[in-house]
Amino acid sequence: MASAPSTPAAAAGSNPPASPIEPLPTDLARSYTHVHPLLLLSLFAWRFDALVADPAPVLLSSLLPVAALQVAYVALCLPPTSGSSSAAAIRRKVGAGEKKKGGVAGAGGKVERGWNGTVVPAFLSLLLTALAATPLLAALLVLFGAPATTHHAHTLLAAAHMAVLGALPLVYVHGVRGETWRQAVALLLPVDEVYGGLIGTVVGAWLGAVPVPLDWDREWQQWPVTIVTGAYVGYALGKVVGGTVLRGKKVLFE
Repeated sequence: MASAPSTPAAAAGSNPPASPIEPLPTDLARSYTHVHPLLLLSLFAWRFDALVADPAPVLLSSLLPVAALQVAYVALCLPPTSGSSSAAAIRRKVGAGEKKKGGVAGAGGKVERGWNGTVVPAFLSLLLTALAATPLLAALLVLFGAPATTHHAHTLLAAAHMAVLGALPLVYVHGVRGETWRQAVALLLPVDEVYGGLIGTVVGAWLGAVPVPLDWDREWQQWPVTIVTGAYVGYALGKVVGGTVLRGKKVLFE
């Protein structure tokens, strides 16, 4: 008995190509996704002078409000990984009138709005980010020139801020699927506001390291002020550009 022909993707056992992430199709999501980077930059600018004066305590005290803003952003604006990886499908179903009480129909079923559907996944993503992404980024910062024998708290807190900015939204929408993260590291994912935010965070932190070794004798050159500044500015720019002019494009052409 002849078997049904299988698609190349199924035969190879590979996942379907990832689609760009769109904000959820609600007025609140469409509005807050644009306001969110302004709130982050405003908070950072407000604490900048204190950050220059004493980096570690300010990084520690500002980590909670930044995490709260990121949790609010993903919970209000993005489709969780358990519901769908493509908000376009959600948009089509909402447009067709398939609304659930307290929820929105998603590509893979129902995306529950509220505590179980968005807030719990957001906090779980925050926990995974803290446990996995922060130590990894701290190690990478040391490998790329951060002080290895001193300023341990500074380095760990800088990594925590970078993880909450760039990694938390990606964990929320893509989960911990190994193939997706391999594509993210290899710059093969299509650009959207989530992936653009991650790329902007990393590139901004890297560019922020440029003034550190220069002999300018300025207070703001101390570790890790310029790195964290670059990460915040890079995240905001990457999120905005990735969600608009570069949306759907790839960083590298295959």
